Amino acid sequence: MLDERKADVLKAVIEAYTETAQPVGSGAVEALKRFTVSSATIRNDMAYLEKEGYLRQPHTSAGRVPTQKGYRDFVDRLDARKITRRRQAKEVSQFFSQMRGEIEEVLHETAGLLSRLTDYAAVVVEDPEAPQIKSCQLVELNSGTYLVVFVLSNGHVLKHTIETSKSIDDAELAQANTALNSALVGKDLTGDLSLVAKPNSPAANLAKTAIDWLSTGVTTTDRVYVDGASRVVNAFEAVESVSKVLEILEQQLVVVSLLSDVTNEGVTVSIGAEHGVEPLANCSLVVSPYEIDGEQAGSIAVLGPTRMKYPQAISAVAAVSRQLGESLSEG
Repeated sequence: MLDERKADVLKAVIEAYTETAQPVGSGAVEALKRFTVSSATIRNDMAYLEKEGYLRQPHTSAGRVPTQKGYRDFVDRLDARKITRRRQAKEVSQFFSQMRGEIEEVLHETAGLLSRLTDYAAVVVEDPEAPQIKSCQLVELNSGTYLVVFVLSNGHVLKHTIETSKSIDDAELAQANTALNSALVGKDLTGDLSLVAKPNSPAANLAKTAIDWLSTGVTTTDRVYVDGASRVVNAFEAVESVSKVLEILEQQLVVVSLLSDVTNEGVTVSIGAEHGVEPLANCSLVVSPYEIDGEQAGSIAVLGPTRMKYPQAISAVAAVSRQLGESLSEG
């Protein structure tokens, strides 16, 4: 464990390097005027941090740059509860108060918001697990034409129009709705979706038609929403790093696996090689799950260079995941 002064010196180096992308010398740290100790003490502290693997010197006589170990110590000392940015919180709150539309549009726009807040690539991934059916409703549009609406636990609303040879009365329509909800509510979308009783009435036939469409006409493929990939170009110095990151962002299966592997309760920060994807060894990932009605429905993340502005990224991811969950839970 680093003592408080050495941790502050490490923090100063990381903040300076984040801004300039240039090796940081002891003179630059001393110029911050955050320390009351001598310049010799600062040089000694930086030498100690290099010896212990928190900093490295890329070239002889050059300044130091943070290592993965240095970034990890810096991030672990951050208190997410104390780095909330009022401007971010206000923008996030305003965004969700005005956001309307289908969930696909909401998640796509959420990725755009997160990218703008952080200036990094942003990803929103829906939970790959099959959602549950929360409610079903059959509504008569006109004689012989019915609209069936399924509300899923991941926030999606599925709609389908059913044509019948003849209309049914209100009592039979109520029976069809009862049969639908009894058969489906609480079940996974990919589970056994069938009526308990065999169709023997217009109401049961209508309910079965709705179930047949749900069983065969709906897919549960993962949905991945990416925004801000172009911003990554400005975040990395090496063209090779940019091309690798862009290639990964185009591979949805890799992105889903990446987020599911590092997601835990609350905000998780994966630095450099910690996430296990070799092409992204120079990247960091800030991830948080979002919940709908208390159940995890997916994850959001920002992907940027290891020299990312961690407080800003953590604050943005925390605020957006919380507000997204609340917005989708409210319907």
